[in-house]
Amino acid sequence: MHLSMWTYPWDIQDQGLDAISAELSTRAGLNTISMATSYHAGRFLQPRSPQQKAYFPEDGTVYFRPDESLWQDKLIRPLMAENVTERGDMLEALTRGRDATGLRVSCWTVCLHNSRLGMLHPDHVTRNAFGNPNYYNLCPSSPAARAYAVTLVRDITENYRPDMVELESPNFMGFAHEYHHEKDGVGLNAEDDFLLSLCFCDHCTARAAKAGVPAEGARRTVARFIAELCERAVPERQFPDFPAAGIDAFRDHPDLHAYLAWRSEPVTSLIGEIKAAADPASRIVLIDLKDGWLGGVDLSAVGKLCDGAILCCYDMTPDAVGDVIRTGRAAIGPEKFLGVGLRVFYPEVGEAAVLAARAKAAVDAGADGMNFYNYGLIPAKRLDWVRAAIDGLR
Repeated sequence: MHLSMWTYPWDIQDQGLDAISAELSTRAGLNTISMATSYHAGRFLQPRSPQQKAYFPEDGTVYFRPDESLWQDKLIRPLMAENVTERGDMLEALTRGRDATGLRVSCWTVCLHNSRLGMLHPDHVTRNAFGNPNYYNLCPSSPAARAYAVTLVRDITENYRPDMVELESPNFMGFAHEYHHEKDGVGLNAEDDFLLSLCFCDHCTARAAKAGVPAEGARRTVARFIAELCERAVPERQFPDFPAAGIDAFRDHPDLHAYLAWRSEPVTSLIGEIKAAADPASRIVLIDLKDGWLGGVDLSAVGKLCDGAILCCYDMTPDAVGDVIRTGRAAIGPEKFLGVGLRVFYPEVGEAAVLAARAKAAVDAGADGMNFYNYGLIPAKRLDWVRAAIDGLR
């Protein structure tokens, strides 16, 4: 069983490779480390670090040494984090040290969530129905953004040969909680957020039009919905079966419904291209959420093109975790890898038994493995909760 923990490279540098390997394998009972190899900005409280209790990583950088020969003709190119120069290439240390540490290596790779690159390349980000850019989200319909994501994973797999690459955000992203210091005085509900997230950039509209999809009609419909939500005194639900009904929540709006049905195409094909260009020694899996369709993910289609998925089940009851995994297994098929992502944050996990119940529900429902979030962000004592959850599976 794949048993891993999401980890930042600076966690390894702060603790030391030997110490973190011992903690993960011996104390927590894990057999894999999932290290961030491409990541976005943030502010992290780091309880494990002896000195960096508050940490602000560089925005939109990579934590490995890019192979320049692969990037020479690319418009969108990665920036290596100064951390690699100053403190060492932790991905190389992990992959070279696999035999010594006993830990398999997975690369937690953020694909299109990149505000630094979005600001540099505004013609290649998602844009709402009014044409406003979402700088944090490179668009999966953009040829340049696609080339960036494909080459990123090719570079990692050819030059480092990890056991697995976990793809985060090779898809469309939501509107809220993706940037910094966001202001919303309206009080957006879930359907409002979704409508604001829908992309009608030139790349999407051209790609949709080529497929015979009425993109302009869909854009006008969404623009009207956005204008209306901005005029209400308080938010109101307009689509009572959203998100449970999926795209059929919008069945009374044919152009929009057709556009939403098409919207998974750029995401599915991008993941297929990433897998095709990657070194076959590395398994390629998608990190996704319960309602992946919101970001344009068709899990059944994706499952045919890559090696599997990790479905994050944060702050859910065991029954809800089981439902997500059963649905995911039905979509992805019996042969593909299916993992569960579990967060070890307080107060959503207040004691070891809560985490253990979620882990058991996932495995009972068909999960092949699990990733825990996140090594550097939780107190050391919660590693014992991870161990108890794993021991409860045996």
